[in-house]
Amino acid sequence: MKKKLLSLFSGCGGMDIGFEGSLKVHQDCVNKVIHPDWIVRKEGEWLKLADNNFELIFANDVWKPAWSAWIPYFTKRGNSPDIFHLDSIVELVKKSKKGEFEFPQQVDIVTGGFPCQDFSTAGKRKGLESHKSHTGSFLSDEEDALSENRGTLYLWMKEVIELTSPKLFVAENVKGLTTFKQNLREKIENDFKNIGGKEYIVISAILNAANYGVPQSRERIFFIGLNKQYLKPEALKALEQKIIQNDYYPFPFPTHCHQSDISQLLKYYSSVLSVVKDLKEPELEEQDIAQIKYSRAKYLNKGQGQSEVNLYGLSPTIRAEHHGNIEYRRLSIEHGGKYIDELEGGLKERRLTVRECARIQTFPDDYEFVRESNNDFKLSASDSYKLIGNAVPPLLAYNIARRLQEIWTRLFIESNLENQDKQNSIDINNNINKKNCLSII
Repeated sequence: MKKKLLSLFSGCGGMDIGFEGSLKVHQDCVNKVIHPDWIVRKEGEWLKLADNNFELIFANDVWKPAWSAWIPYFTKRGNSPDIFHLDSIVELVKKSKKGEFEFPQQVDIVTGGFPCQDFSTAGKRKGLESHKSHTGSFLSDEEDALSENRGTLYLWMKEVIELTSPKLFVAENVKGLTTFKQNLREKIENDFKNIGGKEYIVISAILNAANYGVPQSRERIFFIGLNKQYLKPEALKALEQKIIQNDYYPFPFPTHCHQSDISQLLKYYSSVLSVVKDLKEPELEEQDIAQIKYSRAKYLNKGQGQSEVNLYGLSPTIRAEHHGNIEYRRLSIEHGGKYIDELEGGLKERRLTVRECARIQTFPDDYEFVRESNNDFKLSASDSYKLIGNAVPPLLAYNIARRLQEIWTRLFIESNLENQDKQNSIDINNNINKKNCLSII
């Protein structure tokens, strides 16, 4: 039976895609030696990856463009649009406590990339004392500046975990969170260890997406919390050790590495070129609006976004920015461009397109990131850049999901309800087989 997944701060669904699975990525992004079972089929240089054992039953974000992006894509995948809630997590929790809203029950896992702007080294670094509200606007007089600001939203994720009592949760944020003087990493771990009287083992790790096949240098911190009441005794004992043995370690092991660390098992990092080389130049593209649209911001001599991506290596981190902070696909000779053959062939200086950013983040091509219709699902290039840069790369999320799926039964006690579901499934299959046999006779 599929595990029930509740997604918070869902954005455009990078984490959701990875956990549900069934996505298409370039062959260089998958280590077929380590994970041959991931591949369902090969389509040229692209691979269709297997479905996962997680079913999305709830998604949420407060930003309207996230809803505009998420609904058309996930309904196309078979998810009901009704599971997406366009509202602040703070308001949803408040309504739940008043009996005006109900979160799903029998949740197995909660995921959420709580907002990172107040922890990022690129921002104002307000941390837990953010000047912004949980809705993204400036704090109002009616809001509690200490508990309802944007920097404290992980505590509201904790409230949802208390209300739904999952077996496991996964929280994500920028690596910059670890560099605050007040040791926010340790504080967040400790805050997550006791939720509504239930104890969780909380383990954190900094993962670089490049080590999992994503053609991008992108380091993020992940917190995984495991509900002690559901853990098997041997799993509980193993997870409480300072050094956790591999059989119980909840984070995925690297599949890719730098060339200097290459081994018989690990594969060299995937490259930007491998995932964008088949895309047409924007002026030649006729169908995909996301490949036609790109930032026209002028080149600046300094600051973020003024460098040319290394086609033969990793991209810098795709940021949740637009216009002047989007990296260049190609710089002119005057600005230090290195792709002379392309320039001499008539190709012009330009920044990365929306689709190129999506490819580098491992989003599938059937995700429509720019939509110019006049209905509710209209989506601008600027908003798409921000959604893509904010997202967990689907392939990184896929690695995490597959690891948790691999060790799930090793970790958790099977409930009576799960046993009953399995028995019902067996009984149904047996009845079907009996009918088939009778029809053959």
